[in-house]
Amino acid sequence: MRGITRGTWAAGLVAVTLTAGLTACTGGESTEGEGAKACSKGTYAWSGVRHTEQLTALAAPVSLAKTTKSYRAHLKPVGDAVHRPKVTGVPAGVGAAEVIRALGAHLKASEPLAGPSETGDAEADHYFEAAAGDLKGAYYSWSWIGLVDADFTYTCGSAAPVKGHVRTWDKTGSGFLSCSSDPADRASGRTAARESCPDGSKATKDA
Repeated sequence: MRGITRGTWAAGLVAVTLTAGLTACTGGESTEGEGAKACSKGTYAWSGVRHTEQLTALAAPVSLAKTTKSYRAHLKPVGDAVHRPKVTGVPAGVGAAEVIRALGAHLKASEPLAGPSETGDAEADHYFEAAAGDLKGAYYSWSWIGLVDADFTYTCGSAAPVKGHVRTWDKTGSGFLSCSSDPADRASGRTAARESCPDGSKATKDA
């Protein structure tokens, strides 16, 4: 799992010039099969940056008849989809990993965005452990992934601009909350409450 939250997100079309050492453009031989001149030191213009959150795993409804100090919830993957970072329209001579790093720089991400070799599927043996306070009543537990989508235009020297799209993620996490508490702040938590809590629970109100 990756780390939780990163700063405030900016949308709109913004031209981002890469840091020192990446500002000059170097031409090269055409990349085989692409017919485009390789140029690895260009600039990106980002647009349509979108952040969405998806539920990845859910515990069976938790009902504690007696007060207990701790609980270990088994989180079962939701569906069979496996998330993998994807970049379409990768500029010749650049590579998907470099495009994702450029997006992270644009977002001023405190930690690297998920790279091409990572997967975001929920583990079959994933658990969440709650060990704070007196636990009693109905609870729900879940895990989530924070996806990032963005369009880009890459410009380098006299070559024609290249348009593409990035889909990756910046955070993952899990939670354990009482069905008698206010609805979760996270969209995935509100979805989890609807799936797990008894009808009429406070956690499902306006969720």
